[in-house]
Amino acid sequence: MARLPYLNPEDLQEADRDLLKRMITLHRCLVHSPGAARAFGTLGQYIRFGAKIDPRLRELAILQVGWLARSAYEWSHHIKIGHDFGVSDADIEGLIAESEGRQSSLEPLARLVLQGAREVYAGAMTKPTFDALREKLSDEQMVDLTVTASFYCAVVRTLATLEIDVEPEYRPYLERFPLPKPQG
Repeated sequence: MARLPYLNPEDLQEADRDLLKRMITLHRCLVHSPGAARAFGTLGQYIRFGAKIDPRLRELAILQVGWLARSAYEWSHHIKIGHDFGVSDADIEGLIAESEGRQSSLEPLARLVLQGAREVYAGAMTKPTFDALREKLSDEQMVDLTVTASFYCAVVRTLATLEIDVEPEYRPYLERFPLPKPQG
């Protein structure tokens, strides 16, 4: 159960009701602060529709952060979104294998993107990983990848702190690809 109540459009000022175009639980909680919700949404929309990195690779980076954070919300939502942008079930299985230190059938660039996302999640991308990615990606794509992984680190921490619930329609993704048990 979320730590704050979920709001509905009628709970908001008329000028802020557009913030609930998508009635997902995350948005319904974030709108307690319309300014923060709007800023959050602006960067999220840029990442999804404006970033110059390949959409499949972008979604793999986001999924990597969700996996590491054990974020049921992020993981389930971005499995669905990832499927819409070309992520296959085999890609997800590859991500899980790579995260566990096992070999996968993912191509080298996808493995590098996942490595970079893991490093950003841990604090910062290392020079060797950054340099290897820079051989394959433009400077603009490097910034977009870094901002994507960094933003989703903030997203998973927001989800965890506010204890945002996974909507029922996203639960089947967690059944198909369950998260590991929490560490510790």
